[in-house]
Parts: sequence; C-alpha cells; structure tokens
Amino acid sequence: MAALGWLTPRRRSATARSVLAGEAAAEAARKSSQTIEALEALEEGPPTAGPAVAEPVFPVAGDVRAAAFFDLDNTVMQGAAIFHFGRGLYKRKFFQRRELARFAWQQAWFRLAGVEDPEHMQDARDSALSIVKGHRVSELMTIGEEIYDEYMADRIWPGTRALAQAHLDAGQKVWLVTAAPVETATIIARRLGLTGALGTVAESVDGVYTGKLVGEPLHGPAKAEAVRALAAAEGLDLDRCAAYSDSHNDIPMLSLVGHPYAINPDAKLRKYARERDWRLRDYRTGRKAAKVGIPAAAGVGALAGGTAAAVALHRRRR
Repeated sequence: MAALGWLTPRRRSATARSVLAGEAAAEAARKSSQTIEALEALEEGPPTAGPAVAEPVFPVAGDVRAAAFFDLDNTVMQGAAIFHFGRGLYKRKFFQRRELARFAWQQAWFRLAGVEDPEHMQDARDSALSIVKGHRVSELMTIGEEIYDEYMADRIWPGTRALAQAHLDAGQKVWLVTAAPVETATIIARRLGLTGALGTVAESVDGVYTGKLVGEPLHGPAKAEAVRALAAAEGLDLDRCAAYSDSHNDIPMLSLVGHPYAINPDAKLRKYARERDWRLRDYRTGRKAAKVGIPAAAGVGALAGGTAAAVALHRRRR
C-alpha cells in the first residue's frame, strides 16, 4: 500500500487488483442502488435537503446521461467514516480500549492534516477487517445504521450536501465513491437520499465476513476504475459527469469526468486544480483553508483530546 501513498499528478496506472476492486465496487453499487430504491419506496416523503446555497451553473437539468460521483471522507463528511465506524463498534464491545486509542489517534491526525495518509488508512482498514471477521453482514448493516445516527449525521458538510441535491434535482444519479466499506457507504448514501455507493468490498461467504478484501481498498486508481465500470454499466457519458473530492489521491477519478470539482482540497489538489482551472469549493472555516502546516502543539492537543475521548468512553462503559 505504500505505492498508493504517493499518487502524484503523474499518476500510477491501475493494477489488476485495483481493476478488480473497481469492478467489485461497481457491482456492489448497482445492487445497493436497488436496495436504496426499495427502502425509499417504504418511507414517507422525500429526503430533507441541506441548507440552500447559490445554485451552481452545473448540472444541466434533464441530462440523464450525466451523473455525479462524490468522495466521502472530508468531502461529504468531516473526518473519516471508518474511524467513526470503529468508535461505534468499540461502544458495542467489538474490541478493547487499546484499539480505540489507535482509532482516536488516526482520526485526530486525519482531521488536523486534512489529507489521507495511506499507511494510517490501511492500518484502520486492517483493524476493521480483523474486528468484523466472523460477523454476519446483516448484523453490521444494522449496527451501521445506529452508528450513522450517533457519529456521522451531524458531520455532513451542508455545502457539499447542497451540491449533491442539485444533481438529484436535475434528475441525475448521485453516487458516493469511497475507500470505506461498501455497506457503511450504502447506509450513508441512503440516509442522504443519494442513488448508491461505490466502496471497498469485503469478502463474505454465506453472509459472513472472512476478514479479506475483494481486490484492494477502493483508493486512488481503484476509484477511477469503479467509476469507469459503473458508467459503462449505466450508459453514462463521463464527459458530461461530475466528480467531487478533497484529496490529490483522487486525481485519477477527477480527471475521468468532464466536470471535476475540488472540495475542501488538500494543498496538492488545490494546486493541481488551479493549474487546470477546475472548480473549487471550500466549506471549512479558515482554520485549514489557508494553512500549509500544523504546529506541533496543535497535534499534541488533538491527540490528547482523542485519547481523553477514548478514556471517557471506556469509563462510561464501565
């Protein structure tokens, strides 16, 4: 996974495993979309839109061969979904305080740096896979619904939510594209009223997790492969589609579409986007938008806060 860490504007080509991960994600996404449609038919009323923002020039209403693809972590939601999910699993005694402290540190680092560190993300995914091994997919889906309400619902960026709603209002499909587990991503997509989700596919046999992945995490080039596969299956014209992300790791996905957006961008993506006249949106307060580095004291403070939160949770559980 170290090679994934240094996806530069030159971009490495997709490997066979990233193609496999992308195709698996696309297949899972189409199934999740059908599930979401069935569940929405049982619910009353349309999903609640986020606070109104100025209507963007794009999308074009009625263009059904266009769709929108949104990265999740730090684009749609503050922080990383896998860390919020881990916190929820700890609350339900899926693992011990030691693992929670590691999750807390990773989340603190992610929120301060505002970028995806491949080693941190890989460590989090490995931890999650070991934790869910032997558990039923249906069990984790039920728990995931509860965790969304507890830790994720209040972390959605209203501005990004409004952009997604603009595509939906134009009659277009909207997909999340994330390295988070496809089950978690599907829950978030459904709660936001989106079409479905492309996410990392964990292997399961007879509805039970094996602790392995199908291909590799949906990260970097694998995201682009997933979008390409889904677009082919859905009959979409990628030149008319839009993609939104905060991370330079998603340059392959952003470069795939005709309407790339940099949302809350990291420094590398901001530079790359400006050089190509891509649209930029920043919904953060001034704390990160204009900063290049984070003082060491801030990092220590965030770690202390994360550790304190972990200890507080443990004490409440006792």
